[in-house]
Amino acid sequence: MTQTDNPRSSRRIDEVALEALLEASTVINGTLDLDAVLQAIAQQAAEVLRAEASSVILLDRTRRKLVFRAAVGEAGKLLLGEEFDAGLGIAGRVVTNGEPILVARVDDHPEFFSGIDKKSRFVTRGMVAAPLRTRGQVLGVVEVINKQDGPQFDEHDVDILQVFANLAAIGCANAQIHEELKRENFSLREVGATEDPIVGNSAALRSVLQLCDRVAATNATVLLLGETGTGKELSARRVHAMSPRRDKPFVAINCAALPETRLESELCGHEAGAFTGATARKLGRFELADGGTLFLDEIGDISPSTQIKLLRVLQEREFVRVGGTKTIGCDVRIIAATNRDLKKAMETGEFREDLFYRLNVFPIQLPPLRDRREDIPKLVETFVTRFAAEEGRRRVIGADRTAMALLEAYDWPGNVRQLENAVFRAVVLSDGDLLGVDEFPQIAREVGQVAVLDRHRTVLTDEGRRERAAAEVAPVRIEPRSRPADAGMSGWSPSASGLTLGSGPTPFGFLRSLDGDGHVRDLA
Repeated sequence: MTQTDNPRSSRRIDEVALEALLEASTVINGTLDLDAVLQAIAQQAAEVLRAEASSVILLDRTRRKLVFRAAVGEAGKLLLGEEFDAGLGIAGRVVTNGEPILVARVDDHPEFFSGIDKKSRFVTRGMVAAPLRTRGQVLGVVEVINKQDGPQFDEHDVDILQVFANLAAIGCANAQIHEELKRENFSLREVGATEDPIVGNSAALRSVLQLCDRVAATNATVLLLGETGTGKELSARRVHAMSPRRDKPFVAINCAALPETRLESELCGHEAGAFTGATARKLGRFELADGGTLFLDEIGDISPSTQIKLLRVLQEREFVRVGGTKTIGCDVRIIAATNRDLKKAMETGEFREDLFYRLNVFPIQLPPLRDRREDIPKLVETFVTRFAAEEGRRRVIGADRTAMALLEAYDWPGNVRQLENAVFRAVVLSDGDLLGVDEFPQIAREVGQVAVLDRHRTVLTDEGRRERAAAEVAPVRIEPRSRPADAGMSGWSPSASGLTLGSGPTPFGFLRSLDGDGHVRDLA
């Protein structure tokens, strides 16, 4: 096509450029799809500057790679997704220096990288490259290659291409802000779902918290080990909150709650059309947690195939969305947790040895509640305060001494979570201001009888303390007796087994027990 055949050739280049810039601006304002924006800019730049090809290359700062995100020309489709080291070639120089460059003949330029030409089978003769700059950072490069049927590129072309590069930078910045808002929104939802802070002051708990605080300042991978309900997620949140990543997202995922086919999509995200129901691109947890912390709960329950994929992400710090081709870098701190014995799982072949050692950088063993019984009164107080307010049961202000003795005598196989659920049920069922043994019938049935009541007193919430003074009681002891052999689970109760509250001089009555002949015997 000659210059006179081109309908735009009779107009000044400035008018053509202005029209193209307006079209590119319209695309930027009309969509948050970054790929669409960059493709439009590459297309308009090639048309205005009469180039055989044009491309937009973005910098993946985490992996130090330059990635082709948009390309037009005969080899354009072949280049999409291609990447090379950020320091290579003329594009690498522009990213490093942050200044545009005009290269009339690439054969004469020592920094020209011919690897892309070899892959695309395209011959580059001359080019102009301009940086995408925003907020003092270079995000990438816009290039136009080989002037069509005419003189070589000139300085005027450099100025025009820099304007296109500035538009591309605006598009990138808008897309980044949009992605950051989505991540922040997700993170805020996660924070909103956060449970109460870790409660307790036992030696076993203090030891765990000290380990969490020490490892928080590092970037080490943490493996939290412990039974169900011991507070592994709360410990993970503490590590994140004490770390330099505290202002970035904390993203949690329960690996055991998702089928294998969905877990990969949740972790790595997926592209539109990747599978039935994937109507739009979705960011995975690795992307949502970028710069922050990813908590992988129940890591011991993932399938062998998922273990392989996870190991690759942990090793390479990069992944590909399901249904996609683009490699995405990620900067996340990994905290994993499990209630399984991973060493035994390795011996049986259920868990990969290499993945175990990748996760087991800084293991922390969380104690079960039965090993820190002294924390139970404070936990009960915390739960009563919360549930009384949430459920409109503000008259419930604490738990009496017999209930507390019962709760401390129980072994709590479900740990803190089981205690929390038991207190919730008791608060809902209570008709008085203090929770008693009758509000914990299932626990009482399993314990059989409270064995020790030494040094116990009524546990009150802060509001309860303001309403009344907690009554100090003398040390008492109940010798444990086995439950009658003919007592069924449904018919047995604390009062029937000899544990009752009678009236007496204290606000909560005497503790009484039935002796061997069935007569009431005062114990306090």
